[in-house]
Amino acid sequence: MAENARTEDPNYRAVPVERIGKKHYRATGANGATLDFGQGEGMLTPVELLLAAIAGCSAVDVDVVTSRKVEPETFEVLSSAIKQNEDGAVRLDDVEVSFKVAFPAGAEGEKAQKMVDRLIKLSAEKDCTVSRTVEHATKVTFINENA
Repeated sequence: MAENARTEDPNYRAVPVERIGKKHYRATGANGATLDFGQGEGMLTPVELLLAAIAGCSAVDVDVVTSRKVEPETFEVLSSAIKQNEDGAVRLDDVEVSFKVAFPAGAEGEKAQKMVDRLIKLSAEKDCTVSRTVEHATKVTFINENA
């Protein structure tokens, strides 16, 4: 991929994606972690990855703080949306992120449980880069480097 001045920016983020096979792709993170996705048995689709990224971003925000108090007994986050077709152009709308989080009985569990609503709100309004990016009009540019 082409290097440019953007790559010198300390806030620059990039994830290369390579084709592994028919409808099978691999994303590689900056730390070398990989995630396979695509279409077919056992793979998440790109749309499912987007929903997972939205849920995952807020899940991390809530989990990091609450688990300092106590480990949760239940920690499930569901990200859902409605697929819209606007004259042949498709997108998601009405994205909803639902949390089901429960902690053990006791003082620490109660403290952690009381934090959940506030942490979800902070994540939605300030901390979750993924959902905030989706919510705001974000410029996306596609470049054919072979052209």
